[in-house]
Amino acid sequence: MLRHYGVDLLDWHRGRLSSRRLRVLVEHLPADSSFARAVHGEQADWSVTDHLLAAVVDHLAVANWMFATVHRDEDAEPADYPEAVPRPSGAAGVAQSPRTTREERSATPAEIVAFLSSPM
Repeated sequence: MLRHYGVDLLDWHRGRLSSRRLRVLVEHLPADSSFARAVHGEQADWSVTDHLLAAVVDHLAVANWMFATVHRDEDAEPADYPEAVPRPSGAAGVAQSPRTTREERSATPAEIVAFLSSPM
């Protein structure tokens, strides 16, 4: 609080900071705050852009794998399916470890809400 807003948390105890104002300040702390890191773990370091870039890298790797698979010799060994870029495991378990199989999984509604409400 002091680092980002110049407000001492003891001001709430002293009566100089209302509970409502304290709540608003805490809710809007930036992702690099120690509070956000404590609540969201390493997920706080990843912005929407970071997640989108990881998805682009994953899709490009799969496209390259498909191209190589289609254009390989029939006698050649098939290429290994690419692994996904590791994502941080969020507090709500939004991001999963890299896929090692070809099975896709849809996000649950709870995971979608947790991802969209994570700090950026």
